[in-house]
Amino acid sequence: MGTENPSAPARAQSGVAANEPPTRANSRPRRLEFGVTHDNTRHTTRFTVVGNHLAQHPELSLVAIALAVHIQSLPASAPVDIKTLAARFPEGRTRIAAGLRELEAHGYLRRVREHTPTGRIVTRTVSCNQPRAAVRRHEPTRPTHQQTRAEKPGGGPGPRAPREKRPLPPVPQPAHPSPDLLRTAVDLLATLHRHDPRLLLSACDAAHLAPGVAAWLQRDVEPAAVRRALTTDLPPDGPRRPAALLAHRLSAQLPPPPPFHAPAARPPLQHPLQNCDSCDRAFRAPEPGHCPLCRTTTARH
Repeated sequence: MGTENPSAPARAQSGVAANEPPTRANSRPRRLEFGVTHDNTRHTTRFTVVGNHLAQHPELSLVAIALAVHIQSLPASAPVDIKTLAARFPEGRTRIAAGLRELEAHGYLRRVREHTPTGRIVTRTVSCNQPRAAVRRHEPTRPTHQQTRAEKPGGGPGPRAPREKRPLPPVPQPAHPSPDLLRTAVDLLATLHRHDPRLLLSACDAAHLAPGVAAWLQRDVEPAAVRRALTTDLPPDGPRRPAALLAHRLSAQLPPPPPFHAPAARPPLQHPLQNCDSCDRAFRAPEPGHCPLCRTTTARH
């Protein structure tokens, strides 16, 4: 009957008193909730700086966060493919592959395919410790007016920097080029603008295209047929690079070689007619003299 409950509060507190700021009258030490405490020692060697945006990412899984931290701690050129990571950690290929996809989706990883000097295609993995900064760094920037045009002292825009000209595609080569054949090809190209003003070529472009036209002419194609093949069905808005379009047509529409014809047999050699010095008969021989009958009679006697 007289035993008190030690766990019961001494007196009930009103809702107003609970919300009042602590004063000398009602201030009491609040009980701390149990949680993490840090016993930190400053790193001086072999450490990696990781941002809280990664360590406390609200959407990434724990596997993805751990993979990102591990990859950021590796030296450059270290292998980070799924097979290598699965051999290093017990999570298995499926979970590691899913974690890498998470990091790629949130910008912490980029996978770039590149061609090696030997022609192989390899995948290069780029680790980004701050995805937002990396996105801003790789976004194409629009040039400003000051960047596109150099200001003159008088305030006017200066000349624009010339753009690098791309090389023309290759053209077929004639089997037996000759100066006369190439001259005919250059003359044909130099008159294309008469049929379409958009096909006005420079001397350098005509010299590049001339062997291709010569290859057509060597295949028994008349110059008029070559001209029609180069000027027919052009794009309605005009070719942006006329010489490149003509080079493509000369290669893509190259006709087959003409059919092979065996040379005709040479006719038998026929000597001119001669008059026999003895009987005056006509006979064929390379030089004047006696006919075969007179030569036979003379031989018998």
